[in-house]
Amino acid sequence: MAASAAPTEAPAPAAVPNPSTAPDAVTATSPSVTEAATAATSTGEAAEATETSETAGSAATAAAGAPADAASAAPPVPRPAAAPTSLSPSRAGDFMQCPLLYRFRVIDRLPEKPSEAATRGTLVHAVLEQLFDAPAGERTAPRARALVPGQWDRLRESRPELAELFADDPDGQRLARWLGEAERLVERWFTLEDPTRLEPAERELFVEAELESGPRLRGIIDRVDVAPTGEVRIVDYKTGKAPRPEYAEGALFQMKFYALVVWRLKGVVPRRLQLVYLGSGEVRTYDPVLADLERVERRLRALWDAICEATESGEWRPRPTKLCGWCDHQAHCPEFGGTPPPYPLPVRARESGGVPQGRMGAD
Repeated sequence: MAASAAPTEAPAPAAVPNPSTAPDAVTATSPSVTEAATAATSTGEAAEATETSETAGSAATAAAGAPADAASAAPPVPRPAAAPTSLSPSRAGDFMQCPLLYRFRVIDRLPEKPSEAATRGTLVHAVLEQLFDAPAGERTAPRARALVPGQWDRLRESRPELAELFADDPDGQRLARWLGEAERLVERWFTLEDPTRLEPAERELFVEAELESGPRLRGIIDRVDVAPTGEVRIVDYKTGKAPRPEYAEGALFQMKFYALVVWRLKGVVPRRLQLVYLGSGEVRTYDPVLADLERVERRLRALWDAICEATESGEWRPRPTKLCGWCDHQAHCPEFGGTPPPYPLPVRARESGGVPQGRMGAD
């Protein structure tokens, strides 16, 4: 794909990264509250920030498509604790932000309350994905807006815990405003991209690749475009506002993570990484080179070493920041006078000279 123009013709599916190692059934993505808070801090608009990620932090997530009454009647069955075996952009961000938060989400698997901002992001992503099921000429803003109520119904059916979001809204006014905000975000997308000229090669694509002597990397890419010439573009939708330049590296790290996985799977460096910020109506792009991906891989190996060290020693240190106010786990955090649950994995005495927890290491 040329750097100056988006692909306008139907791509060749054969060029799309589509690993055979992906599971047969990929669970519906669940939003990360902390990722939402992280993006919000950089823009000052906490309620508008959101991001979708893999289902790793919610013990209350029901099986997709299960009847709401049946799912809510049976309490969720806790999964046994196990040492982490893979790494996603979301969980990498958790560990860099606060090792103890990573432990609560990945090892203890403590439940987290759904948030309006993150759930709205999941809803908007679902609408934009479904819109491409329609023929190109029918991909209009009114059609996309009309998809919002139905996608909200499907989301509530698959995740009954979302009912608590509007439990204190008997007249439905807050829900109506929330749905209206989702519709406006969907409509704004049409000012940034023209879906009638796009034929995505993949949507909500699960990717997974294992680094040699390193972690298994995995994630879900919102959209993959492939130009007729075979060049790959990775696209991610953000329902928050674009961060200030000094905070932009966090979102770009996620995109480089995906680019690294695609490169490891297919031996192709994506031509372009594109972030579409619906909250502020901006599109930001970055054209990676091989050195970028090699640098990210080194950083991820160092991060994984730190995670393995903490897993084996049982030492998960909190790292207080202004994001702590968004954390669901203050009752278990020593920084707030709480006590973490008993560590559920075997521990060993930590050796001196280990990798500092939560550090990415030198490039």
